[in-house]
Amino acid sequence: MISLLTTAIRFPDPESADPGGLLAVGGDLSVARLMEAYSHGIFPWYNDEHPILWWSPDPRPVLFPKDLVLDSRFRRYLRNHPFRVSVDTDFQAVISACAVMDRPGQAGTWITDDMIRAYVRLHQAGHAHSVECRLDGRLVGAIYGVSVGRAFFGESMFHEVPQASKVAFVHLVWLLKELKYHFMDCQQATPHVVRFGAREIPRKLFTRMVEAASAMNEEPDGWLTPAWWSDPDKRKEHLHHGW
Repeated sequence: MISLLTTAIRFPDPESADPGGLLAVGGDLSVARLMEAYSHGIFPWYNDEHPILWWSPDPRPVLFPKDLVLDSRFRRYLRNHPFRVSVDTDFQAVISACAVMDRPGQAGTWITDDMIRAYVRLHQAGHAHSVECRLDGRLVGAIYGVSVGRAFFGESMFHEVPQASKVAFVHLVWLLKELKYHFMDCQQATPHVVRFGAREIPRKLFTRMVEAASAMNEEPDGWLTPAWWSDPDKRKEHLHHGW
């Protein structure tokens, strides 16, 4: 049975979700409720025609930063890519661009105006982050997500030029590794994230992992752009030694 949320900020056991992963309906998108949801591996996904829907799919695709896979061709590209990569320089522009990006097989967007406002509030509270790629000063690709303790939940990405979202994704994983995050939740096992090393795990295990990572309440302070990202020689060194 799908739960109808009340004003109380709590969620049912994720194992009570229906076969498609739908767990609950209703509630709001306050910072407190979103943080409570993510701390149990639950996320909102809906459109303007529906009430707020809360999901906990089974299985769940997860990428452990140490397991990032880079094929030789993309590794070469990363050494000399043309983008200026940054962290948290314009979160609202990133989520707004993700909202309007055309996606094959998907009509409309789940990133509604209410969702944009809610995640901007999360960002302002220090719980949502973005990694951006710019070309000649223009934002051309990015990824954003939510941080809870040492768990990171990838939400959406976009690109306007080839490879931009992939470069942002890899730089995000590099940063997660440096900040000692336990894992990145990918929500859906797309070919894109699977190529980078994501693998599906049972929801029950995933929920335990999330709760353990979320228990580390103090999130890292290092959501800043690493200096070496803009130095091709240091990128080459990093790729040679670290990945």
